[in-house]
Amino acid sequence: MLLPDYQGGSIVNLIASIEADMGTEAPRYAPLRQLEPARLRNARNVVLLVIDGLGHDYLTGPGAGSTLHQHVKGRITSVCPPTTASAITTMLTGMAPQQHAITGWFTYFRELGSVITVLPFRPRHGGPPLSESGIEAAVLLRPSPLFDRLVTRSYVVSPERIADSDFNRAHAGAAEVRGYGSLKEMFTTVKGILRENDARKYVYSYWPELDGLAHEHGIGSVQVRDHFAELDAAFRRFVSTIRGSETLIVVTADHGIIDTAPERAIHLDQHPVLAGTLRLPLCGERRFAYCYIHPAKRQQFERYVEEALAGCVALYHSEQLLEQGYFGLGPPHPRLQERIGDYTLVMRENYTIKDSVLGERPYVHTGVHGGQSEQEMYVPLIIVEA
Repeated sequence: MLLPDYQGGSIVNLIASIEADMGTEAPRYAPLRQLEPARLRNARNVVLLVIDGLGHDYLTGPGAGSTLHQHVKGRITSVCPPTTASAITTMLTGMAPQQHAITGWFTYFRELGSVITVLPFRPRHGGPPLSESGIEAAVLLRPSPLFDRLVTRSYVVSPERIADSDFNRAHAGAAEVRGYGSLKEMFTTVKGILRENDARKYVYSYWPELDGLAHEHGIGSVQVRDHFAELDAAFRRFVSTIRGSETLIVVTADHGIIDTAPERAIHLDQHPVLAGTLRLPLCGERRFAYCYIHPAKRQQFERYVEEALAGCVALYHSEQLLEQGYFGLGPPHPRLQERIGDYTLVMRENYTIKDSVLGERPYVHTGVHGGQSEQEMYVPLIIVEA
């Protein structure tokens, strides 16, 4: 398994570099080796553009020769698991999952007795956001927004559909939130922020569409290729229009993506013996699944996985991953251990595993992430001075 480089080569270290320059206190993690805080101090403005799903492997393969590729400085790791819920929370807090304890798309919250989808802030089976039941994201998630620790004026630029979401508002903290409706409008919004006044600024901007297309069509699809070309052209125009603004632009991603196939999907309804050992639905990701096991059925669970699924799955005690530093460094969140279950199923090659709960909308993904392959774990570090 790939261990994220929390010592100075991951996305949490990238945020630490920003915090070391712009923050009111020392960051919890070491700065990124490839971006020392001193380099940021020479910039009037810093823009961090996060392109959801843009793995280093894609940028240096199908994306080779693009403007984004021409400015790549190397690759860095995501966090564990390399997935949006965990990695974007890291981007917004400057903390690894070890501290923020958002451990995947599906996370079990014992304080609710429920599995929720954290980013939409809804129960896994669907329905309205938890805030409509009086459960506030700021209270349940207890975030520590990076923006509350920065001395510079800060902005969060997000798609309109999520800009005012419970998760986004809770993690934006003191930052000003701006929504946008299109790729062109995203870059226009960032450009407008940079020109608003002479104050030093930090702008976090998030683009999700490449990830969405990859889920639907596959990372190797023509739809993703065409969208990447459109995105790259828009980025090139943006850079040219802000020349002379003394802005340092950093582009990276939350994770990379690999393609899978229907025959590589393990469905628990086809494995009733395995399903019968679980006391909760699978949590985490379909490439990195946390299992909560009936105490009397642990041996049965281990035996079934090792005998029936050995070629598809690597089995770990979740506590072992915690002790080995997969989720981060330093003191863990007090609820981290209960959010990673008893065991973790790490999928081999491009296999996935999933179950379903009553009321859940069926969905099928061609492009997937959350596993421990290099394609999923490594993201690009792109730096442009404008």
